[in-house]
Amino acid sequence: MASSARKLELLWFILIFISVPASSSQTLVLPLTHSISKEQFNSTHNLLKSTATRSAVRFHHQRQRHRPHQVSLPLSPGSDYTLSFTLGSGPAQAHPITLYMDTGSDLVWFPCAPFECILCEGKPSPGPSRTPNITRAHAVSCQSPACSAAHSSTSSSDLCAMARCPLDAIETSDCSSSACPPFYYAYGDGSLIANLYRHTLSMSSLVLKNFTFGCAHTTLGEPTGVAGFGRGLLSFPAQLATFSPQLGNRFSYCLVSHSFNGDRIRRPSPLILGRRDGGDEHGEFVYTSLLRNPKHPYFYSVGLAGISVGKRDIPAPEILRKVDATGSGGVVVDSGTTFTMLPASLYNSVVAEFDRRVGRIHKRASEVEGKTGLGPCYYLDTVAQVPAVTLRFAGNDSSVVLPRRNYFYEFLYGEDGATTKRRVGCMMLMNGGDDSELSGGPGATLGNYQQQGFEVIYDLEKQRVGFARRQCALLWDSLNREKN
Repeated sequence: MASSARKLELLWFILIFISVPASSSQTLVLPLTHSISKEQFNSTHNLLKSTATRSAVRFHHQRQRHRPHQVSLPLSPGSDYTLSFTLGSGPAQAHPITLYMDTGSDLVWFPCAPFECILCEGKPSPGPSRTPNITRAHAVSCQSPACSAAHSSTSSSDLCAMARCPLDAIETSDCSSSACPPFYYAYGDGSLIANLYRHTLSMSSLVLKNFTFGCAHTTLGEPTGVAGFGRGLLSFPAQLATFSPQLGNRFSYCLVSHSFNGDRIRRPSPLILGRRDGGDEHGEFVYTSLLRNPKHPYFYSVGLAGISVGKRDIPAPEILRKVDATGSGGVVVDSGTTFTMLPASLYNSVVAEFDRRVGRIHKRASEVEGKTGLGPCYYLDTVAQVPAVTLRFAGNDSSVVLPRRNYFYEFLYGEDGATTKRRVGCMMLMNGGDDSELSGGPGATLGNYQQQGFEVIYDLEKQRVGFARRQCALLWDSLNREKN
């Protein structure tokens, strides 16, 4: 009961301080930009290796969060999507901010001046002119429910004591002038310390006054912030829903299918806030129910019944069908992880069936597997013949057929400096590790590479996730024509 009351208190608090023009529409469309830099295209296999490594680290960290303030963030730009907005009001105060859009995180945070990033050599840095200078006047109070949420529900009395508010003021709840203490977050290969602030945030026609966010002055290995779209109370959708339920209770994105092609990456992917007229009028979406995770409530978890390779159905282990009381199991639909991670038993069964069909036609490319961190890989001296791959979800008995490019990537391979290259193809699903080690977190992750070419909808009101095949670049064009 106390927890429920706390949540209602926090939502009411945010509602008081956020506003939007009365003319708000039912839908707002924003561009997502892919973050691969041109330098990373020098070697496809090195890019794939880096991306595969980051996917694995993020997945394993999601299952090993033993500290109360740990989150799972991208380790470096490579295969993630960014969202831009403006902080502050008025031309003189407005400051552009670009963050990773991440459904696996539950907080909006970014670097603020003065800013120091430890062990960030070689990573894109916002630079002094790109980090806003937030004054103490915008600090969140230690007795605010938002402060308690940032500190994993620590009581306001304890937080105000940490902020050195006098005892008599704590007893009379008169610590509004004492700022929320800094909080610590950790992730796969880094960490940050941030303060909680509140300021005006603008995106296109959307203006959010007193939006709550974390302001990091020191980070380890992470120079770029995150726009958390998870299920937490301080996430972007949760704050948006308090003043505009039609915008915050439902969002979707459609990731342009890029296959690490620089020209395609330049096309924006639409992020759609709210219910789009005609978006599902023909029942195009395949829905599966969201599962509640008591240990990681910010995850969008679904159940997976199995995977079909060609006509063969491979059942998923029980851990992927549901989430138990310890928070173990389920599949996280995650915009911040690139490649889908599967438990070893399911992955090995899928690989065995895939190789049984493809390996009798094409020779295995073991060297490429070692260079990319992916597999199985094959030399493609003839046109590749690969079976269809279908995800069969446990909720609503629904199935999603993946486009071939979402699970089998073809490219030219050659050692660095080689004058001749050979065409190869690799399966783009990854081994997440032994099933016995999957306790305490998700059993699998559905990565953004496998979500390409789908409009993925998060219906928070009906507690479900939906998938519909789309040509995402054309969807972006049509939505902008409608807006204009």
